[in-house]
Amino acid sequence: MKSRKILLGVCACLALNSLYAQKIHLQPVPQQYTETKDSLRLSGLYRLEADDASGYHHVKSLLKACLSDKEGAETLPIYIGVKGDKSVRKFAKRIPDRAEAYYLNVDKKGIVVAGHDERGLFYGVQTLLQLLKYDKVPVLEIKDYPDLPYRGVVEGFYGVPWSHEARLSQIAFYGKNKMNVYLYGPKDDPYHSTPNWRKPYPEKEAAQLKELVEKAKENEVIFYWAIHPGQDIQWNDADRNALVDKFEKMYQLGVRAFAVFFDDISGIGTDANRQAELLNYLDDHFVKVKGDVAPLVMCPTEYNKSWSRVEGGYLSTLGKKLNRGIEIMWTGDRVIACIDQQSLDFINPLIQRKAYIWWNFPVSDYVRDHLLMGSAYGNSNEIKDGMGGFVSNPMEHPEASKISLYGVADYAWNLEKFDSEVSWKNAIKDLMPSHSNELEVFASHNSDLGKNGHGFRREESVAVQPALNALLSGYQQHTIDEEAYVKVLSECNRIVRSADILLSSAENRELIEDIRPWLIQFKLLGEYGREVLRLLRIDVKAADGQQLYLETYEHIRALAMQMSEVDATYNQNPYQPGVKTGSKCLLPTFNALFEQSVLGYNALFAASLKAEAGYTPYQLKSNVRQLEIQPIRQKGKGGEVSPSNEVIIWQAGGELVVSMDHKRTLKELVFDLGDSQVVEKCFKLSVTEDGEVWQDVAFRKVGGRTVLLAEVEGKKVKAIRLKNTSSSVQKVFFKLFRFTEE
Repeated sequence: MKSRKILLGVCACLALNSLYAQKIHLQPVPQQYTETKDSLRLSGLYRLEADDASGYHHVKSLLKACLSDKEGAETLPIYIGVKGDKSVRKFAKRIPDRAEAYYLNVDKKGIVVAGHDERGLFYGVQTLLQLLKYDKVPVLEIKDYPDLPYRGVVEGFYGVPWSHEARLSQIAFYGKNKMNVYLYGPKDDPYHSTPNWRKPYPEKEAAQLKELVEKAKENEVIFYWAIHPGQDIQWNDADRNALVDKFEKMYQLGVRAFAVFFDDISGIGTDANRQAELLNYLDDHFVKVKGDVAPLVMCPTEYNKSWSRVEGGYLSTLGKKLNRGIEIMWTGDRVIACIDQQSLDFINPLIQRKAYIWWNFPVSDYVRDHLLMGSAYGNSNEIKDGMGGFVSNPMEHPEASKISLYGVADYAWNLEKFDSEVSWKNAIKDLMPSHSNELEVFASHNSDLGKNGHGFRREESVAVQPALNALLSGYQQHTIDEEAYVKVLSECNRIVRSADILLSSAENRELIEDIRPWLIQFKLLGEYGREVLRLLRIDVKAADGQQLYLETYEHIRALAMQMSEVDATYNQNPYQPGVKTGSKCLLPTFNALFEQSVLGYNALFAASLKAEAGYTPYQLKSNVRQLEIQPIRQKGKGGEVSPSNEVIIWQAGGELVVSMDHKRTLKELVFDLGDSQVVEKCFKLSVTEDGEVWQDVAFRKVGGRTVLLAEVEGKKVKAIRLKNTSSSVQKVFFKLFRFTEE
């Protein structure tokens, strides 16, 4: 057998990882892993054995990271190749007969990495690289393959798109974690969507996309370029040809996979028959003609069950008319939802193929004041046969998203063995090995979304939550649960310490910059909680008790003010501005304890200290499902309902009502549903002064935009109502609803 021999040695840095020798962890978890009691110390030299004619340049380059120039020493062979190569011929029957599968064996005779195909070989080498981090491994055999054919990420969020450098880092991360799909579709890329989808990318952006495509090839990632033409597409030959021409321009940049998104649109672009006709044309006259292009992927307009009108036939039309090779994306029962068998039982018969899951997690474009750094849990472990693919939509914070994406890679590779908690902890160690304990503290308190329009919530502060509940419950009964007190105080100390260490850490600075505002707020929260706990211990009847109480009270108020300033200074996006941390358990408990303490002090000394927390003067009620839990917040001298990125299905008679805590005098009210003509024809705006009698209010366009200004100046109101008074459903965008007071 002719072979190419290259000496490889374990890098000096790998010798430092002996701490991990006690337990082997591989990511994603392999399908079949067998080890013996015998072990092998990986501290010698290695030689690479591969067929002379084989390529695998990027695979070999991964191994050459530990290249040694030492010769003449005893070496251990590493045999690499794909099924059919001479170098791995005698292992051919052990390779799983599955796309992207690999066989890996480690014993005292050598190391074998044999792929079913080139991607399988790449994945096998990635597993080997993980093993080489240990100084000692058991004699083992791995037979591995993915459960799902397509696994990865869709950059499909609203907000600031990722930087070019972040995307390069992401693609390398996908390859390392055996994800094979990256769908490029940032909503705020003007050349991806309306109005410039017909135009070519400028030279700089085109060069960057070409570099991303090359990076994807190196990491065995299918780079999908997505277009979002539906909001202004004209169903004519000119626009169809413009779409084909744009695809051709992207093809010249090296793109070999394409997607068409029809999500979050209204108007003529939502027609299922025309969508199917266009996609079939693209499939027949572009994808199949090229011959080297991956299956076309489309995101439908009705991409979740709650928006689907089965009787309207949109999904069944796609199922019947779309070419069988075209993948159809699906987010589940709602826009933000986890996937189970019932979800798939609904959608798959309608679209007559396996759903290509677009999981809207950890995307935070509807709760931009929160970080979603918890585990990737909630999807069924028993549905691998019902999905054509599984991709995650991340946050606009690329490094912070990697915690969840690590879990997504683990889940989509091996559903049955996926453990979300274990995967989450391993992700944290992978991102910040030296400061994983501190990052885990931070992530554990920055995982929930807060109140939001989708009603999707996550666990947060799980470990300390029982102690928080016990402490508050006891204190409300005028006792202090000592065990709970110690646990909560210890957690506050951990929070402050972790925030300080992470803020100054030189490890993974990209991640630290992603989360810096939240780290600043996190430290203040820990200090705030610590001082609240101190307040509970003060004996106000002692000699200096009152003075000590008031000093601590003032410090707590100062910390609360600083937290408010951070919230009003950082992350000032137009949708959900601010910085929220520990908002599900920690902050509400500290606020409640503070309020309870101050109430007791005021009652004892006839004082009037203030301790307001979480109060809002406005309440929102709506029977429009997508708006019923939409957040409303005080903003300056007035209030604002958070806008929504999605199309609102506003039923006939549906209404939005904003109520005040008491009668207030309005100065201005502006709102925007995306189409002023529809609003003028189908909606009425009313106000009430007493909560009983409603008075209609006129409104008019402000300039040539879709923003509407209501004639409310000087009106005393108790509530405001916006109602669809037409006899039919109206599809609108909820872009703005803001009022100010005199």
